[in-house]
Amino acid sequence: MSTSSSPPSLAQLPEPVRARVVAMTADVLPSLGQLPPALRRVATFAPARRARLGTTAITTALRDDDLRGRVAAHLAVEPLTVSAPADRAAVAWLLRTGAWEEELAAALAEVAPAGPTREETEAARLRGKLDAADRATRELRALHRAQLDELKSENATLRRRLGEARTAEKAARAAGEQAAAEVDGLRREVEALASTQDREVRRLRARVAELEADAAAGRRAVRAERDEATVRARVLLETVIESAAGLRRELGLPSASGAPADRVESGLSAGVADGARLLTGASAGLLEQYLAMPRARLIVDGYNVSKNVWPSSPLEAQRIRLVNGLAPLVARTGVDTTVVFDAAQAGLGARPVVAAPRGVRVYFSPEGTIADDVIRDLVAAEPPGRVVVVVTADQAVLADVTRAGARGASVDALAALIS
Repeated sequence: MSTSSSPPSLAQLPEPVRARVVAMTADVLPSLGQLPPALRRVATFAPARRARLGTTAITTALRDDDLRGRVAAHLAVEPLTVSAPADRAAVAWLLRTGAWEEELAAALAEVAPAGPTREETEAARLRGKLDAADRATRELRALHRAQLDELKSENATLRRRLGEARTAEKAARAAGEQAAAEVDGLRREVEALASTQDREVRRLRARVAELEADAAAGRRAVRAERDEATVRARVLLETVIESAAGLRRELGLPSASGAPADRVESGLSAGVADGARLLTGASAGLLEQYLAMPRARLIVDGYNVSKNVWPSSPLEAQRIRLVNGLAPLVARTGVDTTVVFDAAQAGLGARPVVAAPRGVRVYFSPEGTIADDVIRDLVAAEPPGRVVVVVTADQAVLADVTRAGARGASVDALAALIS
């Protein structure tokens, strides 16, 4: 049999092979789970009756490759030991694994070695249709008998339930009459109790009105005392504010401007080196909370961070991504941000021009100085108490800036905020 031709249908197989296919399918029918409506009742029959009464339904259902595949999967799990040609042909047609078409052709040749004539084929086809019609009639009669038995059983059950319901209804009617008498007695008791409760409620309402009046008087007294205390506190606060303003005018103190690290950063722009700091292990959310604190300071070890986050990108692309990624973070938190790149590490004779976004200052370490030392100088220039966060993966820099009072942040925490 050529592998390019379509598989033979069940109707094209010889009768012995069709019978074995139907019998194998009937054996596993209850284990297949969801079945077509026509096979659900057949699956409830005894094993011997399934193949006998359900032949037509099984033959029709096996036109669906999905059902045939489920039967094949079940047979593959529990393989059969077959030797007869009809059994081998039935297994090959159901499983369709490997060179099943050759196996089917070989088995069919043993089942029917000599091909029938056209007249014999037509006669066999007509006999098959007649047999199928007879089987369908017998199956339909059997199904009707089974349905009739079920209906008779259901009718008997309904009659029994109806008798039980009538008995229960009589008992419920008697119980209802008794309950009605009890309810009348309870109603009289409830009415007497309600009269007593009404008198008690009126007494309690009068008492509540007295207590509410006392509470209102107490609230008015407390409000008056609070207002008086508020006036005293405001007078004292205004006195302190005016005293501070007068002291500032008397001393001629100018408004604070600039930042403590401006000297270091101005030295960087002129080619002089200054320092940095780190907050190790901080999560992205905790890091953003630190950066959102008033007058917070963020110092980023440029190439140390960019090479850890984008190791496969060129240095120029790393610088651009890092600086542009910091812009939204600065806009959200308002943090004072400085990025320090190592000019020697970049291998550049002259410092490249970096278009820094608003709120981000970018510097390259001067000749002969590494970015780590510039970061240490920047941290050292900050006053004690200011929130200073340094982002770097260099443990030595982390240890130095932590001793200087700064906090360190991991590269992963910053990457989560700027990616």
